[in-house]
Amino acid sequence: MGLFDVFSKKKLDTGLLRTREGFLSRLGKIITGKTVVDNEVLDNLEETLITADVGTETTLKIISNIQKRIEKEKKIGTERLNEILKEEISSLLIDNPFTDFGGEIKKPYVILVVGVNGVGKTTTIGKLARNFKNAGKSVVLGAADTFRAAAVEQLGIWAKRANAQIISQGANADPAAVAFDTVSSAVAKNMDVVIIDTAGRLHNKANLMSELSKIKRVIQKVIPDAPHEVLLVLDASTGQNAIEQCKQFTEVTQVTALALTKLDGTAKGGVVIGISDRFKIPVKFIGVGEGMDDLQIFNKQEFANSLFSQSN
Repeated sequence: MGLFDVFSKKKLDTGLLRTREGFLSRLGKIITGKTVVDNEVLDNLEETLITADVGTETTLKIISNIQKRIEKEKKIGTERLNEILKEEISSLLIDNPFTDFGGEIKKPYVILVVGVNGVGKTTTIGKLARNFKNAGKSVVLGAADTFRAAAVEQLGIWAKRANAQIISQGANADPAAVAFDTVSSAVAKNMDVVIIDTAGRLHNKANLMSELSKIKRVIQKVIPDAPHEVLLVLDASTGQNAIEQCKQFTEVTQVTALALTKLDGTAKGGVVIGISDRFKIPVKFIGVGEGMDDLQIFNKQEFANSLFSQSN
């Protein structure tokens, strides 16, 4: 068991409380007075899933799968609906290949972090750094979001909190130059993990693509197969807007993993299901609180179990 799996279930249950309460409450009303899952139940279930920000495309897939099960079994009792939904949701979530911050990794392991401003990108980097440090890894952060002085300053604060090194050239520096210096320093000092922050702008796709491509090119001059991960940070509380951001970023760069923040402050936790299903990208981390240790490794089975847990 990894260091950050120990209290994950309790934190996950607490973090999903608002989503779960709304979801289970609506499900309860759907089946009141009903003994079997019929068309009326399915119509109301469709509305419930969309309200939970699962997304129309994924919702229709879930409804279709349940209809196929009804056709095969002839009749499904409403007492089985929760269990069937849990199975269908689990099947749509992509397996997370990351299970332990302390596990074996390529050294230095380079993570390029992308996402719009305000989603909790810098905070997520700080928490990642803290978790890797706690697992015995040496970490260096690259402050390549140089278009906002506040972003550079904030990353510096998180570096101190996480006891991680930081490479910074201040505001308005060339982001690629910062990235190059960061990976060069990591190689020279034999560091384990490199986490590079990037500018959170989406107003011009061409500029964003150009910038991210340049950062990748200069990193590869030092480490040819880097970055080993492109982590997109999304704010779960924005619901369908998070799905749109995922669409925008996957069009301009090869996103390999997702981090969903602010799950504890929203009833829109269903967006995790819709994003995973639509983009086929694993959710690796979820944020379930403000604390340094509230970034959890995502486990799809635990997520589905927590969503339908009757205890709070």
